Amino acid sequence: MKIYTKTGDKGETSLFGGKRVKKYHISIQAYGTVDELNSWIGLLKDSLTSFDQKSLDNIQDNLFVIGSHLASGDDAKLIAKLPLLEEKFIKELEDEIDLMQKNLPIMKNFVLPGGHILSSYCHIARCVCRRAERLTIEISDKIDVNPTIIQYLNRLSDYLFVLSRKILSDLEVDERPWIPKK
Repeated sequence: MKIYTKTGDKGETSLFGGKRVKKYHISIQAYGTVDELNSWIGLLKDSLTSFDQKSLDNIQDNLFVIGSHLASGDDAKLIAKLPLLEEKFIKELEDEIDLMQKNLPIMKNFVLPGGHILSSYCHIARCVCRRAERLTIEISDKIDVNPTIIQYLNRLSDYLFVLSRKILSDLEVDERPWIPKK
């Protein structure tokens, strides 16, 4: 596979089905943001040496599935050939969230991002995930998007938030609550 094709030199690229679109097209924005999220997850996974890598591997795999669906535009024949993002993957995230939350203190305030670089990576990934979710919702107004994709991104941002809290707890670093100034 050749890395450079020169077909994008004038600001256009192809969706999976071959349809040419501008590089700022909402489909490109959506799956490009999912790709960015996947990269942040990779950095997080590489940095978490004592964490079960399997869940982050599964998340990265699911993000590739999501990206391929978003890169297919509204080509139903192509989408039918792609792997499915199944509802059981959402349940897996929920189960992991519940497991991580068991030993965490109850939240009484919003939490300021930070406290440790690993927790900060989670917060950055969470914010990118929220952007991917917003862009996916936007594209769903124009083309048919499997609603499981939106649900998965929503739950993944929750997972990343709870993971940031678990990391701080495991490292015995206090969370910094946001207390509004009066």
